[in-house]
Amino acid sequence: MAISEIQKETFFNLLEQIRTEVQSLRKKNKELSRENLKLKSKLEEIQKEQTDIFSSISESERIAMRHKVDGLIEKLNQHLNK
Repeated sequence: MAISEIQKETFFNLLEQIRTEVQSLRKKNKELSRENLKLKSKLEEIQKEQTDIFSSISESERIAMRHKVDGLIEKLNQHLNK
């Protein structure tokens, strides 16, 4: 009988440790979820503030840049076809 009581006590001690660990992990998960939400909102805020490279230049500058790029591509093609 003594062994059985020791085993029973050990089992309950281990069960309590598992419960404590699960509670701790749930708490940590909640904290990480909150932090994740904060980081996501911060990222969205930063992305809203960012502009792409072309939004800061005028339409005429874009057209001029496109012609320059097209010209460079044509020169490369001519050079490669020789």
